[in-house]
Formats: sequence, C-alpha cells, structure tokens
Amino acid sequence: MSFSLGIATLLGSFLFPFFIRLTWGKMVDVWGPIGGWMAAAFITGTIWTLNHGISTPMITQSGTIWVDMGLAAGVGCWVATAQLGFNKQKSLKNIFTAIIGGIFGAGILTLFL
Repeated sequence: MSFSLGIATLLGSFLFPFFIRLTWGKMVDVWGPIGGWMAAAFITGTIWTLNHGISTPMITQSGTIWVDMGLAAGVGCWVATAQLGFNKQKSLKNIFTAIIGGIFGAGILTLFL
C-alpha cells in the first residue's frame, strides 16, 4: 500500500467515529428513537459509501486482512470517550464483550461465506 493510500485509509477510518460522536446523539435528542434509526441509516450509509462504495474508495483493503467499519467506530468512540476523562477501567467489560461478539459473528459468517 502506498503512502497516499495509507493516509486515505486512515482518514476514512477516522470519519465514521467522528460523525457518530458529532451527530448521532443530537439526532436522538431532537427526534427521539426514530432519530437513532435515521442516524444509523444516514451516517453509516454515507460513510460506507465514501469508504467502500464509490469507484475510488477512501479505504484500501489489501492482503488477507479484512476489517469492518465497526472496528473503526468502536476504537474511535472509545478513544474519544477516554480522552474526555471517563473511567477507562469500567469500559473494559464492554470491550471484552465486543471482542467475543465479533468472534461469534465471524464464526457465523464462515458458515455461509
């Protein structure tokens, strides 16, 4: 992977948690539960299109490693929350649960992919 593709991949990975932290909560505050569904559709759909769905996507996935946008969202939002001074130790059980869920989901995907 070239340097420019690496920078584009890094920026593409940054966009998803950035827009989640920036807009998701506000959409839920303004529109209630339907705002969460709208945020899920608009934010995820728009960022997925930028990262994967256009002819020259921002994220370059090469080799045998395949990473979903969920990893970028999880790591990015966790780091942003940690930087705001929230308890890092309290979130470790959530990280552990997310890892177990990812392994379980990957196991299910291998059954039909």
